[in-house]
Amino acid sequence: MRSLFAVGLIALAGQAGAAPLDVQNLRFKCDRDVEVPVVFVTGPEDAVAVVQIDGGQFLLYREPAASGAKYSWPSDGASYVLWSKGNEATIYWREAGKESPLLTCVVQMQ
Repeated sequence: MRSLFAVGLIALAGQAGAAPLDVQNLRFKCDRDVEVPVVFVTGPEDAVAVVQIDGGQFLLYREPAASGAKYSWPSDGASYVLWSKGNEATIYWREAGKESPLLTCVVQMQ
């Protein structure tokens, strides 16, 4: 997960200035015994999530959400969406503007 994690840090580094970045490494336990590691990197003005799912790593950017934190790839193409609130999260697949739920997850306690 290091390569996309580094990209996330670089993406936020320009904003950080003297302010430190907050890095949170979580593992979600999801439906069907699927585990999804996620690294959240939060800067003073923006945030990203590096999600490891389906054998790949995906860099998602925070977007406005009415409640919780929503992360997705900023394009009109197909992509994963991670929407988290507290210790719970739902992973969606976004295609043609429609989001379909894939997994319901909770933070796995270590």
